[in-house]
Amino acid sequence: MRVITGIGAVFAFIELLYMVMVLAGANAGNGFFIFIQALAKPLALFWPGLFPVSDPNLAVILDYGLAAAFWVILAGVIARFAAR
Repeated sequence: MRVITGIGAVFAFIELLYMVMVLAGANAGNGFFIFIQALAKPLALFWPGLFPVSDPNLAVILDYGLAAAFWVILAGVIARFAAR
């Protein structure tokens, strides 16, 4: 159970870290940023672009914030079923 919730927390952390880096204006050419981006984009699944908004900062918050919440909730649900 802890492993499942831990994996969900790591996925959510990657999403949140990428979101903060984008909102803070991190250098997109930096190796660490590229690494986190390579992890975060596939983990965002179907969330990017689901809610079209004109503000790019709000779009990043919605896309990756909702993806982070999704991973936490999904891991919690799976952990509960695994505990039975």
